[in-house]
Amino acid sequence: MPPTPAGHDFATYARTHWSGLTATARLLTLTDEPGAAHELARRTLVRMCARWRRVPCDDVDFHVRRCLVRGHLRRLRGRRSARRRAVLVLRVWEGRADVEIAQLLGCSVGAVRSHARRGLQAAGGDLGRLREEYARAVGELAPSEVPLADVRARGRIRRRRRVAETGAVCAVLLTPVVFLADGLVRGGGSAKGAAADGALAATSPVRVVAPGERVTTGPGVRVWLTADGGHWSGPSVLDGRTSSDEPIDDRPGVTLRFDSVKGGFLLSGLYYGLSGDPGRVSVRTGDRATTAKVLTLAGDPGWGIWYASAPVPLKDAKAVLSAEPDERIVTVYDASGKVAARSAREGRRI
Repeated sequence: MPPTPAGHDFATYARTHWSGLTATARLLTLTDEPGAAHELARRTLVRMCARWRRVPCDDVDFHVRRCLVRGHLRRLRGRRSARRRAVLVLRVWEGRADVEIAQLLGCSVGAVRSHARRGLQAAGGDLGRLREEYARAVGELAPSEVPLADVRARGRIRRRRRVAETGAVCAVLLTPVVFLADGLVRGGGSAKGAAADGALAATSPVRVVAPGERVTTGPGVRVWLTADGGHWSGPSVLDGRTSSDEPIDDRPGVTLRFDSVKGGFLLSGLYYGLSGDPGRVSVRTGDRATTAKVLTLAGDPGWGIWYASAPVPLKDAKAVLSAEPDERIVTVYDASGKVAARSAREGRRI
């Protein structure tokens, strides 16, 4: 890849790196329609434009590639085949080391090597032929110019929307309605009920649910478990649609998502790779740590859904909304109190 231009100028960077970005996007979306590569690259630049001021000028390429790959995997809901292809593309086409690939994908180095091995086996086991296939696919990609005007316009809209959402949440959290909403979410309309529920949450009760059993975790947000993973439905971030998440590999890990609801934001995610049920799931937003609730299927499958039923409070709302996803840290403890999995600063899974 060409070096990052001096001055940290978004337009210059976009023009310089557009062809390389679309080439990688083409290999990631090889089984999709021809226009999928340009759309993936465009969406990536829109997201980067919206937060360009916060991107370290000496680490731009890493942040752009991470946005590209994770955006692609998020759309495919973390399918194993897509992750294996992403590992092969980054390894074979871009020549990146396994450690860097692990940071880009938010997984362990061992998981990267496992994905690479299985992906190469699925591709026929011939590394030379795979390189030729990649080169041929990139060569067939029609040259194009970066849609800079559209990218910058959409980036400005995305940035303004994010600022507006932050302001709106803070305004709501400043009113006493938040405390009422918090009491309703926790299942109690009085201070006594809220205190009792808080004591219950501190013990992180593990609730065993039946496959497909819906559990309401907040206003309009419902979650459930099936044999193939966890599922969410909600009124805001999900636009009324249902999304799912599935265990990515056998190594312990934890994912993080947040849904905008009346009264703030609800945090939840999927834990996996444990030998049994977790003893506790702790969520840290800024300087505040809370204990989440846990849903699992019968038989101690070692994975399930965690969720914090109360909206993010005022003092942490700005930090959560403005922070990168990797800066929101979730820690899973086993029954003995030891750390089993952690979503670290550079370790959030998609």
